[in-house]
Amino acid sequence: MPSTARMIWSALILLGILLLIEWGAWRNIHRVWSSNARFPLVRRVWFATAVIQFVWFGIYVFRWPIWREHHPQYLLLTHAVLISLLVPKLWLSGTEIIESLRFGAQWLFTSTDSRPGIPRRTFISWTGQAAAGVLFGSFAYGMTRGRYGYHVRRHEVPMKGLPDGLDGLRIVQISDAHLGSFLEDFGPVERGLDLIQSLEPDVLCFTGDLVNDHSDEAEPWIDRFKSLTAKYGKFSILGNHDYADYARRTDEEREKIRRRIRDIHAEMGFDLLMNEHRVIEREGDQLLLVGVQTWGKGFRQSGDLDAAMDKADLALSTVLLSHDPTHWEERVMGDKAPIELTLSGHTHGMQMGLELPALGIKFSPSSLRYKRWGGLYTEGNQHLHVNRGFGLLGFPGRIGMPPEITELTLRKA
Repeated sequence: MPSTARMIWSALILLGILLLIEWGAWRNIHRVWSSNARFPLVRRVWFATAVIQFVWFGIYVFRWPIWREHHPQYLLLTHAVLISLLVPKLWLSGTEIIESLRFGAQWLFTSTDSRPGIPRRTFISWTGQAAAGVLFGSFAYGMTRGRYGYHVRRHEVPMKGLPDGLDGLRIVQISDAHLGSFLEDFGPVERGLDLIQSLEPDVLCFTGDLVNDHSDEAEPWIDRFKSLTAKYGKFSILGNHDYADYARRTDEEREKIRRRIRDIHAEMGFDLLMNEHRVIEREGDQLLLVGVQTWGKGFRQSGDLDAAMDKADLALSTVLLSHDPTHWEERVMGDKAPIELTLSGHTHGMQMGLELPALGIKFSPSSLRYKRWGGLYTEGNQHLHVNRGFGLLGFPGRIGMPPEITELTLRKA
């Protein structure tokens, strides 16, 4: 946990940024609405939202360490309020900057006699405010229906040297459940679990982050995940959030939580792979399934691929479960390891983005941090699939990035 002085300085810096955004956004609103008869109402509504935003921010700054540990529902509510208000205002503030630059250029490059006054209404401002309204509506949708809009994505994965008996094997992958974020809202999530079961998977793989930070979050969900079945088994690994690293605890407390999380995987019916491998047999042919502890660039690096593949038959077609896609880039890609397919998660697709395959559009803020953040990627004869996540973290919604269930069918190349 950061020191009190550091928290105060960080809060002051963030407060300054928020005030600048608020000032720019209000200037844009004032530009368009000040001469309108509805302006007094607009001003009162704006003032009310600003008070809510800044009061909530002040409470959040000093309460988040306690909320994170003991009251996650307050933390999620705070993120919902602040983000849904701040993002549209950030857009409005950006629009005001564009307006100011436009006016500055117009003022600079015209003669003194013909220099314009500052226009109260312009197309740019109107467009910016309409876009801000769409953003606010998108966030509202994402925090209500979008967060439970489970979507099945299907991929056929060509694997060189895949034996006949494994051709057509269907692996269903889920990842990043973050069960603490659902706050025991069982009904909508059970619809997602029913969708998983309806696929009748040959193999079910869970690629990490069962919880946000504490084993207690998963306790109410044990029987629900236990009900999931797969013909050749259910396998899982740990993600970076499954190590109890994100709160102030003693080593003994962390280890107790970690042990309980491992036990919960077993109680849910998952075979948890801790730098280990298993062999799956189908129609007389074998598939090597390898699972490592989390290994991420800039995150915990507990994964040991060499230990996981020790004494394994490396001639078998191989599928690796590894939570963070950067592990594939650093330790597998480019034939660093004899692995044809790797299944990862971790990024969530930032829980927002825009994907229109027919138009070749695929964008998420995740792309600013991860080169491979969602979907199936191929380099030579090696494939990486990054699942966009089943649950939520931080922002309690999904915008253009629905929670994902993936069905991957192995095919002979």
